[in-house]
Amino acid sequence: MNPRIDGPTQLSSARIFFALLALSLGGFGIGATEFTAMGLLPNIAHDLLPGLYAVSPTDANAQASWIISAYALGVVVGAPTIAVLTARWSRKTLLISLVVAFTLGTIASALAPTFGLVMVARFVSALPHGAYFGIASLVAAKLMGPGRRGQGVAIVLGGLTISNVIGVPLITWLGENHGWRVAYLVVAGIFALTCVAIALLVPAQEADPAASMMRELRAFGRPQVWLALAIGAIGFGGLFAVYSYVAPLVTSVTRLPESMVPLVLVLIGIGMTVGNFVGGWGSDRNLKRAMFVFFATLLVGLVGLALTAHTVVGLLAFLFVIAASCSALSPAIQTRIMDVARDSQSIAAALNHSALNIANALGAYLGGVTIAAGLGYLSPVWVGLILGLAGVGLAAFSFRAERRNAQRIPMDSFPATGPVERVTAGV
Repeated sequence: MNPRIDGPTQLSSARIFFALLALSLGGFGIGATEFTAMGLLPNIAHDLLPGLYAVSPTDANAQASWIISAYALGVVVGAPTIAVLTARWSRKTLLISLVVAFTLGTIASALAPTFGLVMVARFVSALPHGAYFGIASLVAAKLMGPGRRGQGVAIVLGGLTISNVIGVPLITWLGENHGWRVAYLVVAGIFALTCVAIALLVPAQEADPAASMMRELRAFGRPQVWLALAIGAIGFGGLFAVYSYVAPLVTSVTRLPESMVPLVLVLIGIGMTVGNFVGGWGSDRNLKRAMFVFFATLLVGLVGLALTAHTVVGLLAFLFVIAASCSALSPAIQTRIMDVARDSQSIAAALNHSALNIANALGAYLGGVTIAAGLGYLSPVWVGLILGLAGVGLAAFSFRAERRNAQRIPMDSFPATGPVERVTAGV
């Protein structure tokens, strides 16, 4: 069975819409702060590593990419840490605090004078990432009410995917023409606006009096939580194995001009946006079926890309399919974690984003290994297929183990989502 969050709100549809919009704006800002660096690496390298850049732009760009790794590490570290330490905070207070931290960290990133300090600032900026998405997903699920949790999660994540279509290209263009520091100050402005929007539009939710650090940490003792996280950390790596090497795939395999790379990235962003909302809709109807359908679609897309990437139609069509199916898996996996976490909701929801950043690192690393081994720019696609198959296997094992456990101990004997929380209309 799929446990549901009880206690629908008494808020108007308009109030719920604007509250979700405020939460989604935070996702938009996170997408901008996370992915803008990828397009501005040469600018950052030229500014912060001028000596190395003068000798070897390639080496300077490679070293500048450490700020991307620093951000990913911050996500992995910050998600469980913040979730545990703030277990008894009210969710609205926590969301505002996290966005304030985003704002200050991004300003520090823009103003830091040296490469080392920028790396530190990016690490600090990333600490609230997983906790924000985790808590915002729980708030959105509560606002949407029973049977619509997946759609609530998808709306929050939708800010991230839309950012890849609109925000990142625009802010990257701004950074290229006016400097990367200006780009980050604009991102900080987005976070400041998000802070105001959450304060004014998101309803207050009372803190759970039974919440505690120990209750959140119990999530680590539940095998199904680990399995759900592994599904994301490994299965989602299929997307990043391809996404990380899209540029050489476009120029060296399909032999399109370099000017086509941004357009291909926009297509991928559109696929992510469409898939995200389809994933939320499908998760609310049948979570298990949705996960297997989306995984199957991902595998078809990876095989199709591997076989037809030398053609323009094959490249574009199957990149869209891969992006859409993987993005559809995101709200499904998030909802699955919320189901199996029982009363350890905050840390489990935040940990999902640690898992996805592990997928990012794993897919990119393994794809790079095959390229370095001389297997060509199509080899990461096959790596993605292997990771996707592993994700399917983990999902199948997870649901089978749950079914066997349910035959021994009825799931109704456990609280699925912790105590019911009251949502009030006050701010």
